[in-house]
Amino acid sequence: MSAPRCVVTTDPIDPCELLVGGSGSDGAAILFIGWVRNHNEGREVDHLDYKAYPAMAEATLREIAEEARTSWEIGSLSVVHRIGRLEIGEASVAIAVTAPHRGDAYEASRYVIEQLKRRVPIWKREKGPDGAYWVGWEDARCTPGHHHGHHHD
Repeated sequence: MSAPRCVVTTDPIDPCELLVGGSGSDGAAILFIGWVRNHNEGREVDHLDYKAYPAMAEATLREIAEEARTSWEIGSLSVVHRIGRLEIGEASVAIAVTAPHRGDAYEASRYVIEQLKRRVPIWKREKGPDGAYWVGWEDARCTPGHHHGHHHD
């Protein structure tokens, strides 16, 4: 497998360029895109601000990518997360996985987004008509006494 590409950037994400680079032995590619939507948890959202420590976030993304690489047979993996101000309908995250078989591509892609949400130090601030809310950091982790059915490895 080629080295995973893990990027945190303020630039708009071009999902198509993430799919470049599969090898001749790969028969499947999965492209996952997360978009900014106009609501969350029942609140209206006008736009989002994502903040991160890019070097730390990219290091954690690389760890996650390496875990995916050792767990599934994949040819290439790219993950890009955008930070800064994002409008409704803009891509906040994109993950591209190529693999010889689609099962591995799906599983690896799913693993990367779930672990990203749980572990990568990126904070999301929603701006809506009721003001601004920081979301995602506290509710990404189970607080004592609140179990949401997450299994613990």
